[in-house]
Amino acid sequence: MQALNRKMLRDVWHIRAQVLALALVIASGVAVLVMSLSTIDALGETARAYYERYRFAHVFARVERAPELLRERVERLPGVQAVATRVIETASLEIEGFDEPVIGQLVSLPARRNTGLNRLALRLGRLPEPGAVDEVVLSEPFADAHGLGLRDRLRAIINGRWRELIVVGIALSPEYVYTIGPGTLIPDNQRFGIAWMGSAPLEAAFDLEGAFNDISVGLMHGASPETVIEALDDMLEPYGGHGAYARADQQSHWFLMNEINQLRTMSLILPVTFLAVAAFLTNVLLGRMLTVERAEIGLMKAFGYQDSAIGWHYLKFAMVIAAVGILLGWLAGYAFGKSSTEVYANFFRFPFLLYQPGPRVFLIAALASLAAALLGAVASVRKAVRLPPAEAMRPPAPPLFRRTGVAITRWLDQPTRILLRQVSRWPGRSFVTSLGIGMAVAVLVSSLHWLDAVDQLADVYFEQAQRQDLTVSFGSAQDLAVEGSLARLPGVISTEPMRSVATRMRHGALEERQMLMGVPARQALLRVHDAQMGPLELPPGGLVMSTQLADMLQARIGDIVQVEVLEGRRPTLRLPVVSLFETYIGAPAYMEIGALNQALGDGGALTSVHLRIDPLAQDELYAALRETPLISAVMSRSAALRGFHDTLADTILIFISFFVVFACALAVGVTYNAARIALAERGWELATLEVLGYSHAEISYLLLGEIALLTLLALPLGCAAGYLLALVWHGAFVTELFRVPFAILARTYGLSIMITLAATLLAALLVRRRLDHLDLVAVLKTRE
Repeated sequence: MQALNRKMLRDVWHIRAQVLALALVIASGVAVLVMSLSTIDALGETARAYYERYRFAHVFARVERAPELLRERVERLPGVQAVATRVIETASLEIEGFDEPVIGQLVSLPARRNTGLNRLALRLGRLPEPGAVDEVVLSEPFADAHGLGLRDRLRAIINGRWRELIVVGIALSPEYVYTIGPGTLIPDNQRFGIAWMGSAPLEAAFDLEGAFNDISVGLMHGASPETVIEALDDMLEPYGGHGAYARADQQSHWFLMNEINQLRTMSLILPVTFLAVAAFLTNVLLGRMLTVERAEIGLMKAFGYQDSAIGWHYLKFAMVIAAVGILLGWLAGYAFGKSSTEVYANFFRFPFLLYQPGPRVFLIAALASLAAALLGAVASVRKAVRLPPAEAMRPPAPPLFRRTGVAITRWLDQPTRILLRQVSRWPGRSFVTSLGIGMAVAVLVSSLHWLDAVDQLADVYFEQAQRQDLTVSFGSAQDLAVEGSLARLPGVISTEPMRSVATRMRHGALEERQMLMGVPARQALLRVHDAQMGPLELPPGGLVMSTQLADMLQARIGDIVQVEVLEGRRPTLRLPVVSLFETYIGAPAYMEIGALNQALGDGGALTSVHLRIDPLAQDELYAALRETPLISAVMSRSAALRGFHDTLADTILIFISFFVVFACALAVGVTYNAARIALAERGWELATLEVLGYSHAEISYLLLGEIALLTLLALPLGCAAGYLLALVWHGAFVTELFRVPFAILARTYGLSIMITLAATLLAALLVRRRLDHLDLVAVLKTRE
């Protein structure tokens, strides 16, 4: 075995470039797996440590106004460990140098400083002094977006009165790792932010002395959130409770977990693609190498080596290649994982990052890649070791030579005919090489298609469905006459009302907490838009439900859904599902606004008004909106669209760049291995042709022309495989938040082909350099 081990090491060193090329493909799969798993673990561990260190609550509830004495009753509930009551309201902010309306969510701090639940991670400065009426702590993303620092001042309309506030601290909170304003899905840190104030001034400003409108509950280990939620709802109902909910449904935490789940899906699908290609390439490399070494295998058998020893020898060869790939993949995966985790940590604004991938991550990646390499090697090794010694020592039987029946070959020169015969007489090998190069195209198409899908999603959601310029939202339901008041503001061209109601929808044993939105039957500004059929007109009654929500409730057209309203009089409605529509973002449900107001029985009301405005008068309109009381949010459609693209650029584009690098490694690995193996197999033949008078350019044409032809054949094959692979990825990445449409534009195919051709050209140049240094005498002596 020592002799075979030395032979194996000599073989590895002799074809080290090919080994490295194949190891890069294996390393790509290992790197993707390590990157994904380590990022998932790091985000999960960071979030858990953040939540524990700053005591993120387990149950939350909003209420209109509840007495502080109610807190003691909540504390006595079984399983409750801690309770925090506070006041949360909105205010219009005026920031120097920023003309658009800015909404701040004001959150009261306990009088006992930074204790209790939902503690602040103070980044700069201090907390407001007890009794200070003008001191605030700003959320770090909001402060950074406006360049605000300690001792800076900003003006705010708090419950209809102007106040000047002084920034005394900058902080983060586990409650707001993903900060979005009312009615939005993407963070807009310039137009919405969190500001913490002392409890006394905030209670006085909103006439809530001795009362609260928000409560958070921390649970003991093992306590059931559902039991506490049920009891809390009963306690808060007389005071206008909006329905308690668990941490799993808390807005910020839900978005974070949704992102981690998407990463978990990616960690299952993408590495499988690369490792499958690695297994395939290992099979090709060993199969063709064993063909070249048939005589050596026969000699080893003649000298008494058992089939098992010879098979183990070549399996170890595959394991060495896998080991090199594993080592490279570990290093690349660690670096890429840390980089991607830092991107997520910055996006979710964690105060610290725990990136300490354990041995489990690296062990899983190593075992998966090793299994892939061995799986690819077993078939070739088994075929080789079964050859009898006498047969193994003879060269393989040549393919059947016959005259080609294609007349066009008569018009081709001799080198081209040789090239075409080489490809056609080894169709299986040629197909395998084309398939390997095609997989590089497929990975690129399936990665780059996300850009097309995101562009289509943005077009449907922000351009086709939305025609408003601004959406003005209120903290509570307002009379329909408010729409007329907004319509008279300067620069307003048209308006459209909407009413959003917090509900708990039930169908059978399934239950979902969702907003029910009332809009006009024919919408002009914010349309109920089916991604396939376009704008919909609402019927006079019943629910028009997104297919995503219908799937979550397992409801179909004609089914009756029980809708428990979580605000106002809290009626329970039984509404039929009258229509379904496909949307790409969220899981909304709509109802005609008049029918919704009638069902709620509280007269005509709205919670938002969509505005179409004159751009020339927007500054005057913004000034008027800042002076308008009761506004809880002002959302700009153009700003939301920019934020959508910026948010995705921080995540999708980074991963796409990783996959482009991996796909290039795949293309180089396949092409270089195919060309080098062909050179090893045909070195004697090519040297003979050069001795017979063929020019060096013609010799290069015979070898590299074959690769070029196989590459051209691989391009349509790769595009088709990329379409299928993208279809698989598309189906796996469906979440409650996003359903990215399936779209692949011609430019994606073109860019994938160009990148693959560039990588293939690089590999061809490396082989050409090897060919330029071909020693004719040495090559010709090998047959002797």
